[in-house]
Amino acid sequence: MSSEVWFCHFDDDNYVNVPRLVKLLDEYSPSVDWYLGKPSIFSPLEIHLDSYPTSSHKNKTPSEKISFWFATGGAGFCLSRALTLKMLPIAGGGKFINIGRKIRFPDDVTMGFIIEHLLKVPLRIVENFHSHLEPMEHIHPDTFQEQVSFSYAHMRNQWNVVKVDGFDLTKDPKRFYSLHCKLFPYFSFCPTR
Repeated sequence: MSSEVWFCHFDDDNYVNVPRLVKLLDEYSPSVDWYLGKPSIFSPLEIHLDSYPTSSHKNKTPSEKISFWFATGGAGFCLSRALTLKMLPIAGGGKFINIGRKIRFPDDVTMGFIIEHLLKVPLRIVENFHSHLEPMEHIHPDTFQEQVSFSYAHMRNQWNVVKVDGFDLTKDPKRFYSLHCKLFPYFSFCPTR
């Protein structure tokens, strides 16, 4: 698979099971518009899009209410080459940042706005992407090989991490080393089983 057929974004607090990601992407044609990921909300995001006055209209016109899904960067998302080429005239050359400023939302929401609202390409929800906003302990260890991404969070003096045996909690509080060794036990730094 060529690296130019998919664009994937994962946050720096994600663990990505690369072999599973490649297998997932092989199920979709990069020549079709694909927006793959997982939302962190239970219904489409509703925003009021302000219409700013132009030189011919002195008063601000009323805002338009729109709704769209967006894949959270906390779980990661992937865009096909076909879709990224369609986005180029809309979001390229610094336009992405300007759109984000206009709607006043972060990058993952801006991405969903461009793709779902402007380009009318729906989000394909992939349940194998996981963000820190869902309980990581509910991912069963027998399914780790099937998952694409994992995350973690530390909130209210408690870790939201996958339940996996391995390294001591003081050495691996996020459980990513232990998760890696469960998926790929042949690495030399992995504890012997």
